[in-house]
Amino acid sequence: MGRVVFVTGGASGIGADIVRAFARNGSKVSFVDIMEPEGEALAAETGALFLPCDITDIAKLKTAIADTGARLGPIGVLVNNAANDQRHEIDEVTEEFWDRAQDLNLKHQFFAAQAVRPQMQTLGGGSIINFSSIAWRGGAPNMPAYTTAKAAILGLTRSLANALGDDNIRVNAIEPGAVITEKQRRLWYPKQEQIDAIVAHQALKRVLLADEIARTVLFLAADDSRMITKQAITVDAGLR
Repeated sequence: MGRVVFVTGGASGIGADIVRAFARNGSKVSFVDIMEPEGEALAAETGALFLPCDITDIAKLKTAIADTGARLGPIGVLVNNAANDQRHEIDEVTEEFWDRAQDLNLKHQFFAAQAVRPQMQTLGGGSIINFSSIAWRGGAPNMPAYTTAKAAILGLTRSLANALGDDNIRVNAIEPGAVITEKQRRLWYPKQEQIDAIVAHQALKRVLLADEIARTVLFLAADDSRMITKQAITVDAGLR
């Protein structure tokens, strides 16, 4: 592919497989994360540039984007992957928790797009890929702050697509289903029968893995999708 790619939350899970996929395809990849040992290990594995960064610190996120452009060249692909799907009961949500959830799952996506726009303009275009989730469509009852942010990402995607279209910058979203990462197994689905139950509700009876999401990201980043913008693609094996 040969483009410069910037990935948020790239040290583990879906983000790490996205970094690997772009690296295998000859892209120059930069990624940010707060998980420094994991980030350094992935950088050594793939040759990607790892920049430790808390994406809720917008000033540092913008600095990381600027550093990437200076070191690797103008960014042509932005993958807004970073998120936190922490479960929470309605009565336990405080204002601080709510604001933190929006910072982790929504706010940084807008400001990353804002920061990367001038670099994409110098290239004559680019692709921004935002991450939503199918969780909001089903109204997951144990994560209202998360689902609110993930629903808002579709509105953000459509507005940015219209706003940036004259710059030939495409903006799309991906809505993953129940992607079984190491974190998901550890925190939410520790028993195999829980995973089996999810697969049983899917149209495709296979465990959905992060690599499948990475394949969709590659498609939306490539010229194969050059006339696709303002869209949300669901990758859930037919769960919803």
